[in-house]
Amino acid sequence: MDGRYESSENLRNKCAACYRQFNKMEHLVEHMRISYHSNHEPVCGICQKHCRSFESLREHLIGPLPKAECERVFKERGCDLCLTIFSSRYGVQLHREKCQFSRGNNGLIYRMANLGIQDELRIDNTRAKTVSLACKMVGGGTDGSLDLCARVCLTDEYEKIIFQTYVKPHLQVTNYRYETTGIRPEYLRDAMPLRQVQRKIQDYLCNGEPIWQIRTRGGKARILIGHGLDHDLKCLEMEYPEILIRDTAKYPPLMKTSKLSNSLKYLTKAYLGYDIQTGIQEPYEDCVATMRLYIRMRAQAHKVEDYPMASDPQNRNNFASRRQSELERMSPQKMLEISRSDYFCWCLDKK
Repeated sequence: MDGRYESSENLRNKCAACYRQFNKMEHLVEHMRISYHSNHEPVCGICQKHCRSFESLREHLIGPLPKAECERVFKERGCDLCLTIFSSRYGVQLHREKCQFSRGNNGLIYRMANLGIQDELRIDNTRAKTVSLACKMVGGGTDGSLDLCARVCLTDEYEKIIFQTYVKPHLQVTNYRYETTGIRPEYLRDAMPLRQVQRKIQDYLCNGEPIWQIRTRGGKARILIGHGLDHDLKCLEMEYPEILIRDTAKYPPLMKTSKLSNSLKYLTKAYLGYDIQTGIQEPYEDCVATMRLYIRMRAQAHKVEDYPMASDPQNRNNFASRRQSELERMSPQKMLEISRSDYFCWCLDKK
């Protein structure tokens, strides 16, 4: 009887999301209070375990110590890019043709990107709601380690260039980093001044809204996508509202299990299936990669609640300390139902 009771009690104290078990119900409640499990986490398509990131899910499926049954099924009918499980191997093959991207060439647009000649905003892109930004830096300072923006590119969802130009930095360039940037001194001699570039980009992103009035996602201002945007915006001497920034370097599902950022080069190979940043690096190529990652994350099919964020006023008391005794009487599944995410899931941009 005691053994059966203990087994039942352990099952009762098992997290319905990550399957972690606790000795006491109060410990499970505390775990739920700080874990922010939600419908927006990556989930194993076999055992339904919730993972904090896709890297964690990848380790669960095919890592050094995977769950045996999940590993077996995944190897038979799982996509190693998006980590989705299909009903048959044939289904995986059909899906893989759509899931696997290529570096491509994109014809004239790509050749124009290489030449860096499109330094006027495209009038036909005024309706774009999402924009990808990438910069390439040269070196300043006595040792050439100070990053100075020397090339910038903006693209839309359809991988068309909105704006691209060389940028003339305020400070003297001491290292052109030619091996990776392909930039020579003559390219910057008559380049567009940084202040003019900054003004063009900011005006386009704000789309007629004063930047200090941008408070919601539903206005005219555009969503800005990129990788390491804090650094790019700093080098452009620009500010943009955090509420409209989608950074692949800081998005929790795309981060390492250690909660550090993955490189864009790694993310593109792991989740899109092709290589970038080999040899001379093109900002256009980075724009395309970040936009593709964003679109893939935005396309995730999650159950959406009216108030999906833990920070929403309607959810702030879900795991309040004063509700401790009430929470301890809940089932693990019920606690998962009231738990909310601590980050903005990009699938919510579809609303």
